[in-house]
Amino acid sequence: MKRIVLTGGGTAGHVTPNIALLPHLKKLGYDIQYIGSYDGIEKKLIEELGISYHGISSGKLRRYFDIKNFSDPFRVAKGFFQAKQLLKQLKPDIIFSKGGFVTVPVVQAAKAQHIPVILHESDMTPGLANRLALPAASKICCNFPETVSHLPEGKAVVTGSPIREELRHGNRLAALQFCGFTADKPVLLIIGGSLGSVAVNQAVRSILPELLKSFQVIHLCGKGNLDDSLNDTFGYVQYEYIKKELADLFALADIVVSRAGANAICELLELRKPNLLIPLSAAASRGDQLLNAASFQKQGFSVVLQEEDLTSDLLLDSILNLYQNRQTYINAMDKSSASNAVETIVALIETIVNK
Repeated sequence: MKRIVLTGGGTAGHVTPNIALLPHLKKLGYDIQYIGSYDGIEKKLIEELGISYHGISSGKLRRYFDIKNFSDPFRVAKGFFQAKQLLKQLKPDIIFSKGGFVTVPVVQAAKAQHIPVILHESDMTPGLANRLALPAASKICCNFPETVSHLPEGKAVVTGSPIREELRHGNRLAALQFCGFTADKPVLLIIGGSLGSVAVNQAVRSILPELLKSFQVIHLCGKGNLDDSLNDTFGYVQYEYIKKELADLFALADIVVSRAGANAICELLELRKPNLLIPLSAAASRGDQLLNAASFQKQGFSVVLQEEDLTSDLLLDSILNLYQNRQTYINAMDKSSASNAVETIVALIETIVNK
């Protein structure tokens, strides 16, 4: 039996692409093992799916002063020896690493034992964990054509990001019933990110009466960001977070307003959803969302508004223009090479394993 070790953790974005690969890997007969941190978000997400999970010690590698900078290198070193022992026991044919600091000791242990590694980098420029792992990689999958120049020559493959198969099979009628909407008016889906966005939420609510003249609105506003005064507004529903019904909501949405996290925008690309991106500002992140959004805008997939430029009038005009020109964006996405990411990545895994 072929065996693969998946690794990645720290945030859901470092786990869900791995989850997207599972059905295809199982179909090809792989025994699947997962290495993550002792108590990261990846542990709960993977164990819920019945995949064998192995926890190791991990530490964050920071560019700024923190008292943990004195202890975390020892945790990483411990993780390396634990990963090395695990890989000796598991004897995998290949490692697929989605990133996050827990992957650093796993990839280095794989290199020491001559086990091939495929990395996946979601953002335009590699994060620190993946930069440390690059020398160990046989191939590096990425989302953006611009990323190739930041990666070792001959190793980069533009694949896009794997999305869960169930997202492709949403039920529009189920979503209409879930939201209490009618079938005769277009639907706007607002996604503020898992933690929500105060700026986006406020801007959307400030133009809600105008939006409701043209659209029904689904607002995923993040934990603690519900506005109870809007609960009975006809044509508007708000949720802190949606999991099970997300595929149905995507199927129902005609256009989407979203943050510009790499996994989120790759889902929009795969599902061919015309979108308006409002990336996190450089002040609130390392600037990766700004680069992601700029690439999608350049390729004709998205309209982009910078958060610091966000006004009620500009947001309303941008949404209306996006809807009017939605087919233009769908046509551009249809031509993208970064589609069918799961199939492309699994084929790459198969090629390396079969060698």
